[in-house]
Order: sequence, then structure tokens, then C-alpha cells
Amino acid sequence: MIGTACYFDSQVVFYFHNMKLTQQQKDFIRQNEQSDVRKLALKLNKDRYRRPDVEFVLKQISGRQTAKEKFPCCYAHDEIIYPAHLSLEQASSEATAKYKASLIPGENGAFADLTGGMGVDFAFLSQRFVQSVYVEQDPELCEIAGHNFEVLGLRGIEVENSTSETFLKKMPPADLIFLDPSRRDDVGRKVIRIEDCSPDVSKIQDMLLAKAKLVLIKFSPMLDISLAVKSLRNVSEVHIVSVENECKELLFLLSFKADAVVYNAVNLNKCGDIEKFCFTPEEELGLEIPFAKTVGRYLYEPNASILKAGGFKSVAKQFDIQKLHINSHLYTSDNLITAFPGRVFEVKGWFTPNKKNIKSFLSNTKKANISVRNFPMPVAVIRQKTGLKEGGGTYLFATTVADGTMVWVTGERL
Repeated sequence: MIGTACYFDSQVVFYFHNMKLTQQQKDFIRQNEQSDVRKLALKLNKDRYRRPDVEFVLKQISGRQTAKEKFPCCYAHDEIIYPAHLSLEQASSEATAKYKASLIPGENGAFADLTGGMGVDFAFLSQRFVQSVYVEQDPELCEIAGHNFEVLGLRGIEVENSTSETFLKKMPPADLIFLDPSRRDDVGRKVIRIEDCSPDVSKIQDMLLAKAKLVLIKFSPMLDISLAVKSLRNVSEVHIVSVENECKELLFLLSFKADAVVYNAVNLNKCGDIEKFCFTPEEELGLEIPFAKTVGRYLYEPNASILKAGGFKSVAKQFDIQKLHINSHLYTSDNLITAFPGRVFEVKGWFTPNKKNIKSFLSNTKKANISVRNFPMPVAVIRQKTGLKEGGGTYLFATTVADGTMVWVTGERL
């Protein structure tokens, strides 16, 4: 059960009325879980099921469809209530929420999530603490989250309907504060800059660090990392988190004990494996690396998190591979590096893309997965000019090597 014991000495607000799905609603949701929600809505307008709760039930069907892939821990429970689509869209996936929780070792005292939302991050982070408080300014989200935390069996949980700034002023010290600032402006448009998000963490960071030993902040993967570090100050770690090689979020860990900032480029795979590559921007700036004189037996493409973090020279140094060109961000070696954090290919050939060489290549190749790295022609134009269809086991990289020559490298993924 969710307790009302109040570590944070705040007024706890619970909204549990009318928060349980009826058996009829649950049956209908299960029966229509795979349905197109828009078509179902049109059907229900003419159907005997047209009742005041139709909009609510349709929202639950849409929510379960999202949850099945994004947060299966919620999908496993029929009693979970889903909020509006925007809250689902902005919520972290279960995979990234678990990663955040892994950054907090052992069991700690107190934790506060000042931007609760759907509550996925809170659900996993709270398991690392004895007492946790969920803070959310939207009363409906508070009601839904309180119900869902009870369904999930979370312990030592408090729910408060408040703005993050208001709660921050009165809260006692905690071990961790987490924030996921809203990235929408007053008219619903997406924003990226820290100063445009709500709350503006750059204005309240001193108060945050006065209240907590650690502050963890989630931002959009579109944010400029180096500018964010300058704006936030006291950043000890940056985690660039991708899922299946798609960059999903940036995490900034703030502490008064911060020294040199460490960048952690992380790629989470569905099988549960984690690729993690760490470096510091100072190391990256000071490195000098050799460039390849020719394309070797193997070709390497760093994962999306490394590319976003900018660890271009650091990854070459750590894995003893050579960069093709300063701006190509592809690497090569004659010895296979199986632990490389990204995609690895066995090179089958490479050539300058003149008419003769392209014609020879196309005589034996009808399909290819094409990537462009530091090459003046986009993928769509290459497909148009060559007639290559997408797919198959052949990979084609259009790129530039160290002496400025433009080349096509073909290979098969290992």
C-alpha cells in the first residue's frame, strides 16, 4: 500500500476516487487492444456501448498499445490507468528508466521527483530509496500516478499536487532530486533550450544542490551537450542514452563534488546488453590520432550515443583503430575488434565512385543498405542514380578518406 508517512513534512494529496476500471471496461479493453482506436471511436458512436466513459476507455486502449513496447511493466497490469497521449509520449521508456535507477547504487534515504508526469522514471528510481515523493502540478496526473503506484506495489511513496518550484522551497534535504523539465511552450510547441523548458533548471540549480546531494536532470537528445554543461555548472557526469542505436535522452548528474565532467555514451539493446563508452571532453580535445592510409579488412561505425557525445578521437584511441577522415566518423582496422561499441562490418571492397566502378559494382549487386558519412550526395540520390533497392546483406558506405578522396566501401555486417 502507498503510505502517508511523510518524510518530507509536506501535505500529501491522494486522488483515488473513481480510479478503478470496472470488469466490463477491462473486458472491452482486452477485446479491442489491437484495434485502430480512431475506427473504434467511429464505431462506438453508432454502437450501444456509447456511454460517458467511452472517451476514457478509448484512452486506455491507446495507452496499452503504447505500453506494450514502451513500458511492459505497466502493460502487465490490467488495472493500470493511462493518461493523455502527450504524457505517454513524453514519458521515459522502461529501458531508460531502469538505466537511471542503475546509476543509484544500494538503498538510500530520500528522493524527490519534481516533474512526475506519467511516473515511469519515478517508479524505478523510488525503488532505490526508503522514502520517495512524486510531485506533479497536474491534479489528474497525480490521481492517475497515485493509483498506478499502488497497483505496482511501490512502498514509501508520497504524492503531492504542486509545482516543482513551490515544493522545492519547502522540502527538507534529500539524497536525490530528479527532474524531467517540460519541453513544450505555452502554445504546445516543442522547445530544446534549457532556458525555454519548464522549470528553467538554470535558474533553480543552486537551490536544487542546496536541497540534495545529487541532482539528475533529463533533457532532449537534441540539446547541445557542451552548452548545457556550461549553463548548468556543477555537472559531474553526462549520460547520452540510446535504445537500439536511437538516441533517446541526455542525463546530467549535478553535484557540488563535481570535478572533471565524464561523458558516458550508452546504447541499450532489447536483449538487455549495454554498450557503454566513457571519456572526458578534455581528453578528446587533446588527443592526436593517426588516420588510415587505406581501408582495412574491417569497418566500424560508432553507435548513436558516441556520435552525439562527440567521442570521435577517444573511441579510435581506446580501441586502437584508425579514422578514415577527420569528418567521416568511420574507422578501420585489419584486426577484428569484437567489443567495439557500434556496428562492425567485414569489408568486401572499396572504390572511387566513377561510372566504370559503379557499373561493375551494380552488375553483381541489386540491393544494399546505404549510409552516407561525409559525402556530398544523400542516400536518396544514390538510390535514384544506381537503382539499388533497400535491404539485403550488403552495406554500402559513401564517405571520404584522409587524402580527400571520395569512396564507396562495401561490406557485410558481423
